[in-house]
Amino acid sequence: MAGFYARLVENHSLPRTAAFFDLDKTVIAKSSTLTFSKSFYQGGLINRRAVLRTAYAQFVFLAGGADHDQMEGMREYLSALCKGWNVAQVREIVAETLHDLIDPIIYDEAASLIEEHHAAGRDVVIVSTSGAEVVEPIGELLGADRVVATRMVVGDDGCFTGEVEYYAYGPTKAEAVKELATSEGYDLARCYAYSDSATDVPMLESVGHPHAVNPDRALRREATAREWPILVFSRPVRLKQRLPTLSMPPRPALMAAAAVGAAAATAGLVWYASRRRAAVTG
Repeated sequence: MAGFYARLVENHSLPRTAAFFDLDKTVIAKSSTLTFSKSFYQGGLINRRAVLRTAYAQFVFLAGGADHDQMEGMREYLSALCKGWNVAQVREIVAETLHDLIDPIIYDEAASLIEEHHAAGRDVVIVSTSGAEVVEPIGELLGADRVVATRMVVGDDGCFTGEVEYYAYGPTKAEAVKELATSEGYDLARCYAYSDSATDVPMLESVGHPHAVNPDRALRREATAREWPILVFSRPVRLKQRLPTLSMPPRPALMAAAAVGAAAATAGLVWYASRRRAAVTG
């Protein structure tokens, strides 16, 4: 890729290096979870009121995101709301919509950076608070080498237990990056990281080349103070349109894998919308 974003990536020799990408508003233009609210409503998992709240939450998310306390509240609400949901039903619903909803909102600039990092011999790792079942297929679409994401517990009956096995958020993301550096031999001083949120400062400061992408206000202040590069991604594009020869995974297999995480994280953002709405009207 020619141009500005290509020049951000330098070619390095051994030791191994990696580029760590947050997902929402960094690699894709929207929340990877709120996108499914209408589909879950049509499938009977959430009611019309929840659909309206997720639409509001999407607006708030795009306008500024959620702070630490709100994210913690999302996790608690997520666990309660998703408990008892049948995973097979969720998979069936998401299988109808994931490809159409996610593929068109991948940033061209992010896809180009991923290509450049691979060309430089660098691994690409998606690190997201969203559920692994939605992040992993997106990572596969993008050609990512590894994925770090939230994992929900599914019981023997095939339903959510209401527990979160692993929450990929804030300092936990930084810990995962450091653990990968140890196991994979990455030299973090020569690694890259990209995120839009101030909650990812621990991850960003753990590498030698942090970048703020479409940053929220808090991250913009932090990036300015630390003289981190600030990038603006603004061109969502379908991967197949961008790369006509790209071989996409079969739709049923791809979408079935995405279901659980999408459902779980959507629940959390329903809570966020209701909390913000109460704050406005209170």
